[in-house]
Amino acid sequence: MGLTKRRFSKARTAKRRANFKVHPVTLVNCPKCHAPMRPHRVCPTCGPYAGPKGIDVRTEERSGA
Repeated sequence: MGLTKRRFSKARTAKRRANFKVHPVTLVNCPKCHAPMRPHRVCPTCGPYAGPKGIDVRTEERSGA
């Protein structure tokens, strides 16, 4: 039984792979502290998400011990 040389043409494969690219990260300003943050996520600087406090943000760096 014979084997096909190519299942898909090179052009067809290249068209599919043309959409695999890195997109830039979208950033918006936090409504509370105006620091850049990703939309629909907790602000890494001040901590709130959509009003109430989402996380506790520590200002001091912990030592490596």
